[in-house]
Amino acid sequence: MLKHRGFPGRLPGTDFQFTIRRANKAGATPLVARRRYADRRPADRRADAAFLAALWEHFGEEPFARGNLDAGRLSWLFGREVVAVGAEFDPCDYDALLRIDLRVARASFPEVFASADASRPGEEAR
Repeated sequence: MLKHRGFPGRLPGTDFQFTIRRANKAGATPLVARRRYADRRPADRRADAAFLAALWEHFGEEPFARGNLDAGRLSWLFGREVVAVGAEFDPCDYDALLRIDLRVARASFPEVFASADASRPGEEAR
């Protein structure tokens, strides 16, 4: 299992986990697209936004291996803001490749990309 060095382990001041310490002996927890309802708690929404911001800061638009990223937190974004790379994607594989779908991510979490867009004067938003 690839460990993403420098990636935050959790949302500061909370118990919202972003990474795992070691691989599960029984195999990786499968990634599933979880449905986000409009009545989710504000803390859950902040955790989703912070996790996406960490993904964006750490990987940008490049594909990345699932590695030690928490399956539960990743599943809240999977299938929308984070998508599989390649047709042979295995949701139970720590080496599975993922990427940020920038168009969907910007629409869902504009606050994550607002500071990045402001730091690039003269460039239009993608």
